Amino acid sequence: MKNISFIVKCLYAFASLFLLCFSLRSEAQMHVIDVKSSDELKDFFKYSEDRIPFISSHRGGPLKDYPENCIKTFNNTLQHTWSLIEMDPHYTKDSALVVMHDPTLDRTSNGHGKIADHTLNELMQLRLKDMEGKLTNERMPTFDEVLEWAKGKTMLMIDAKEVPIEVRVKKVKEHHAENNAMVMAYTLDDAKKCYALDKNIMMEAVFIHDKKTADEFDKSGVPWEKVVVFVTHTEPKEADIFDYIHAKGAMCIRGSSRTIDKDFTKGIIKDTAALYEKYRELIKSGADIIEADLGIEAGAGIKSLQKMTGSKKKYFKIVK
Repeated sequence: MKNISFIVKCLYAFASLFLLCFSLRSEAQMHVIDVKSSDELKDFFKYSEDRIPFISSHRGGPLKDYPENCIKTFNNTLQHTWSLIEMDPHYTKDSALVVMHDPTLDRTSNGHGKIADHTLNELMQLRLKDMEGKLTNERMPTFDEVLEWAKGKTMLMIDAKEVPIEVRVKKVKEHHAENNAMVMAYTLDDAKKCYALDKNIMMEAVFIHDKKTADEFDKSGVPWEKVVVFVTHTEPKEADIFDYIHAKGAMCIRGSSRTIDKDFTKGIIKDTAALYEKYRELIKSGADIIEADLGIEAGAGIKSLQKMTGSKKKYFKIVK
């Protein structure tokens, strides 16, 4: 009986070790969007019927123990799903650029007051809070660090906050990150400025909501191949707007952060099965990309729709 007990203990220890190794290996994998040139970038974002839907994780996809706008969180999201990473730059007192959503420090760090009232060195001493307000060992990254991090992994979706589009374009060019970073253009004038500064940089056009604004963009001189269009957070006013933009050759984004994600966190959507179906409905309604607060959950929800066939599959890789 002692021998049997010893064997059982050994088998249990072996199984535990195997599960631990498997878990570590799974955690180490990364869902990479592999775009190596401006031509590939243009092809990746060009709408086609065989396109593969994917996620843009708002603020990087924060969770418990994973603060928003944090490199650790970005890595965690990519371990689970293919995703763009949406992030937010702000100026420090000494004109450096750091990544944080709010202009103030209190909600997401152990600091107080405005980011703009602190130097970069002072901000680097702070630590970030997770979504439950728990203090972690993570610090806020600089804009430069995030631009370098994204290379060979995914594409950043760079929001504006108070940072002009000219500055964001300049930073992308400084880091030779044209294949790994997109800038948000909130106006037609900003889109024109970006295209004039660098014809290789992609944009998220946040101002094209209907056919009227799409027709105005048509006349701007900026090619449709340079934009991905954020259409709406809610139901579009024109049911065929996705088809209209697709016919121009551009992909469409639809947000879930103000609707589906909020309903799930409030308990209005009761379980993950119902949540996943809601995400699938967004894709089936015409969206190509979902901008989600719950990036990992959204990725899991649309996984069954990600058919790895056709012209886009070469860009979607899983690396160890």
